Amino acid sequence: MSGSLRSALFLAILAILTVIFSLAAPVLLLLPRLVRWRSMACWNRSVVGALEFCCGLTHQLIGRENLPAPPYVIYSKHQSAWETIAFPCIFPPTSFVAKRELLLIPCFGWGFAVMSPITINRGTPRQALRAVMEQGKKRIEQGFCVCVYPEGSRIEPGRTAKFAASGIQLAAEAGVPVLPVALNSGRFWSKNGWRKKPGCITVSIGKPLLPQRDQIKESVDAMHEWIADETENIGG
Repeated sequence: MSGSLRSALFLAILAILTVIFSLAAPVLLLLPRLVRWRSMACWNRSVVGALEFCCGLTHQLIGRENLPAPPYVIYSKHQSAWETIAFPCIFPPTSFVAKRELLLIPCFGWGFAVMSPITINRGTPRQALRAVMEQGKKRIEQGFCVCVYPEGSRIEPGRTAKFAASGIQLAAEAGVPVLPVALNSGRFWSKNGWRKKPGCITVSIGKPLLPQRDQIKESVDAMHEWIADETENIGG
């Protein structure tokens, strides 16, 4: 079977799984947040399994020993849709910072809402920062990790963008560590393409950092340097 047919098969399975799990969303909303997160994460595990079966795309984890006790802030490189699907299979219950428009996607948005995301309006940066801080602290108090993509959106392999400080500020205010994550998912699942390449995505976890309120810029620079260097090392 060609790569295009394999990718098409995966998309068909993805659509079916999304519809099935979205039908359970109204019931799951009645459950405690962490319970419904773990229930909806079955969708993520199913999709990751379908991706491996259909497209031959797997992943490996480097730096597992660096995982601290939750909760913490995940400060991750963002190259494709893969990490938004696979991270719930790697990390403990996590609230993702994401654009508000994702909640409007039929079926997918219903399931995403069940997982207690932090949704922001990118058009209003100050309000977005306030939402990350206020909702992020609340999610951490509820037992969630918080995942922030500091570059704001998906960036193609070999490129980088300015890192936002919101994730570092949240960690400093909440008194939890920041966990840097590098990956090369864009090499196999491109930003705008639908066809997936077979292979093994590498996710590399760095040592956690406990940022101080008076050293936000220094912490952002340290995270940026490590993520950029490690992303280059793993071919991202």
